[in-house]
Amino acid sequence: MTQLKKQFISKPILVRYGETDQMGIVHHSNYLRYFEVARLEWLTALGVSYTSMEQHGILMPVIDANLSYKTSAFFEDSLIVHIQLEEIPRVKIKFSYEIKNQKDQVVCLGHTSLAFLNAETRKPMRCPENFSALFED
Repeated sequence: MTQLKKQFISKPILVRYGETDQMGIVHHSNYLRYFEVARLEWLTALGVSYTSMEQHGILMPVIDANLSYKTSAFFEDSLIVHIQLEEIPRVKIKFSYEIKNQKDQVVCLGHTSLAFLNAETRKPMRCPENFSALFED
């Protein structure tokens, strides 16, 4: 698996006011949204459209998520989400994440696993061949 296919750094995310709580700190639930932004950008960089996958009967629900907060992020902070594919996908795909702020401080670390599901049966399926072929060297 080439480094480009394994790792992708998303575009900066500017923290919006509505993503913060009364203390002005990014609400913990938003980090999962930031992970999703990075995943979708990673797929796009590989030339894969999530919408196209759904139209072809493939769903990818998150089945496991883990986050560890290291420091707070605030309104108008500029965050960078680093995403890394953990292993070649089979029936699930695993990612790790690191979110840093504009001071290069680690704000949050995390992992997600997503399953490949047949949209019609809602049963697990193997990673589609055309998708897994993207990771062959």
